[in-house]
Amino acid sequence: MPPLPVYLKECAGRAEKARNRAAPLGPNLDLGRYRAEPHGESPPRKLDDQVLREAALSAGVDLSEENRGGTYLQVDHSVLCRNVREACEGQVEISPVAEALERDPRAEEYWWKAVAVDSDKYTAYTALQAPKGYFIRILPGCRVDLPLQTCLLLAAEGSIQDVHNIIIAEEGSTAQVITGCAVHPSAKKGLHLGVSEFYIGRGASLTFTMIHSWSGGIDVRPRSAAVVEEEGTFVSNYILMRPVRSLQMYPVTTLRGARSRSRFQAIVMGTGDSRIDIGSRTVLEGKACRSETLSRAIACGRSSITVRGQLTARTDDCRAHLECRGMIASGEARLRAVPELDAEGVPRAELSHEAAISPIAEEEVAYLMSRGMTREEALSAITRGFLNVALMGLPPALQGCVEELMAVTPAEGSRL
Repeated sequence: MPPLPVYLKECAGRAEKARNRAAPLGPNLDLGRYRAEPHGESPPRKLDDQVLREAALSAGVDLSEENRGGTYLQVDHSVLCRNVREACEGQVEISPVAEALERDPRAEEYWWKAVAVDSDKYTAYTALQAPKGYFIRILPGCRVDLPLQTCLLLAAEGSIQDVHNIIIAEEGSTAQVITGCAVHPSAKKGLHLGVSEFYIGRGASLTFTMIHSWSGGIDVRPRSAAVVEEEGTFVSNYILMRPVRSLQMYPVTTLRGARSRSRFQAIVMGTGDSRIDIGSRTVLEGKACRSETLSRAIACGRSSITVRGQLTARTDDCRAHLECRGMIASGEARLRAVPELDAEGVPRAELSHEAAISPIAEEEVAYLMSRGMTREEALSAITRGFLNVALMGLPPALQGCVEELMAVTPAEGSRL
């Protein structure tokens, strides 16, 4: 890469000072427990590796690319695929982020502008490594009808996979992106650090669906933020249905432009000994901006789930609602809901929240069993109904994929 611009040198300096800064939420991980794999030296994999393809599919990424507009696949730190299908050529750019930084003189407009480089040790670590991850740009005025997909797969045992992704929806564009983060069966322990920055231009619309498919030995620390300009729309969907050692994420969306919109939706199942702390924050700044946050969480086994949500109003002319519903499916599980409303000197802002935690109703279980189901089948049906993916309003091209995942994982989770 060419010499770093002044701004990027400043970012590196700030990251160095935050190298040991603990995050305010989630377990404080010792990064020394993991192996910092050198860039580009992951175990060799092939795109036609059946195990790799199945791991990707468990997170909603179909490497056959059927009904997809483009694909980016990264295993550890190695890029195996970066492709734009013919139907979307001239509408989308997909490349490794390092390449984009080299060729795009506007890099300073996006790099570490939405996410603070010195937020904690995880952002600092990522900033101090060679840039890895994907860069997606939807060109101005383009409507991309086929979903784009990315997959970040952790495969090297005991390693850190650090990525920094950037997605830009230029003015007047429309796109859907599905990202699957998953673990290869060869990795029993590891750490995924994922920094993602989203920039939604004037009148643009971006639907981003992230599906996590980890295992009980993986720690995960996503750090993401989005900025939405005038009349822009950002929809963020998050789905976790499989075990994870620990997960902590708290994405922030800033509705900066007038009449901007956002919707954050999460469906989370805690299984085994998973320790999960998720949430989102929406900052409402633009005139007549609107936001909605919806989450569904179910705690099984010995899992612990904390669901947070914050709405921060900085303009009188805004409206936002936060809803969190949780279900306890085990006497050893724990579930917390932490809604928060914050109006900063704006007496006419309209903010509201609703939170509820409930048990699985035994009368519903008994009814389904009377109709011929086993108890396990009844619990699975109730769980699947509670974690209803139809609530997310996914585009049709993504709905079927996610429903297939939902059809099997609640049954697995109810036993863990």
